[in-house]
Amino acid sequence: MLIIVRHGRTGANAAGLLQGRVDNELDEVGVLQANQIAAALSRPDRRPDRIISSPLLRAHQTAQATAELTGLDISVDERWAELDYGEWDELPIAEIRASDWQRWRADTGFAPPGGESLAQLNSRVNAACDELTAVAADRNVAVFTHVSPIKSAVRWALGTADEISWQLHVSQAQITSIGFRGPVPRLSTFNDTSHLST
Repeated sequence: MLIIVRHGRTGANAAGLLQGRVDNELDEVGVLQANQIAAALSRPDRRPDRIISSPLLRAHQTAQATAELTGLDISVDERWAELDYGEWDELPIAEIRASDWQRWRADTGFAPPGGESLAQLNSRVNAACDELTAVAADRNVAVFTHVSPIKSAVRWALGTADEISWQLHVSQAQITSIGFRGPVPRLSTFNDTSHLST
């Protein structure tokens, strides 16, 4: 099973800011959410055999709670980093020009100034998911990451077009699970927040 976890809340999340490669830490709510995720992943059917994290602090801090509970080490994989928003990082969506936002939604090759396109994100997440298929078919691999890579992994599992990312909502500290029938991925759960009390 590929268990894909969105990190706990940060101050930028609480303020409604775009948060790409800026390296924010969890806020108090985020730390609580990380502990609730760890408790959820201690269940026998979800207990990870391997933990992978984005290199960004908020994801790594979230993974650390599960690592401490399970005794597992954390492997860092750059491919699970959040989309690079470039000059849009830490801006509220309202401050992005409407024409730029519309172009970004319409063109998967469009990148924010100094940032990364959806097509580039999907390429790196595809490679990361492909690499984990064999091990996740037999064991639980927990990946601690961000909104955009989670959407990309779901797109990979379903075999849909890149644009589906704009039609998915990924909640804070959610858990998505992708199982496998042989090498074929199957979306088992999406956007599960039943473990959260906040």
